[in-house]
Amino acid sequence: MTAAPLESVPFSELLRQPAETTERLTRARAVRLRRRDAADLMLMSADRAEAEAEVIDVTARLLASIARRDPTLVREMLPTALPWVRFLPAADADAMADEFVATTEAAAAIGNTAAVSQLLIEWRHTAEIHADPDLHRALTEQPLSDFGPVPRPDEA
Repeated sequence: MTAAPLESVPFSELLRQPAETTERLTRARAVRLRRRDAADLMLMSADRAEAEAEVIDVTARLLASIARRDPTLVREMLPTALPWVRFLPAADADAMADEFVATTEAAAAIGNTAAVSQLLIEWRHTAEIHADPDLHRALTEQPLSDFGPVPRPDEA
């Protein structure tokens, strides 16, 4: 079974032809509205959005339940879903797994996955540092010194 395709149209098409543009939702899971000077928007039926939110919520709860029953299982499975986890030292991979489960469960409870996305970005960057010996050395060998207090922008 394949997912319904995602269609993409200029935002102006929605303004000029709202009925035709929304009719695309009969063929597509969602319609991406491309904008020139701002972030793109997604147009999706409310039923589909609610169904996807329910799937995310159940999946997060299931993941948390599995992690409570066998804390090592999530850590062992993460590299399958996120191959870059292999670059993390074992202690960091364990911390990432714990933080991922806790953040996913909390994010699902409030219906906002932004924190999970940010967590993945941060850990991916950490893995990138560990994967690059020169970058890792540059960031860990020399102690960073404190340059003192930073003045408020209006005082500078």
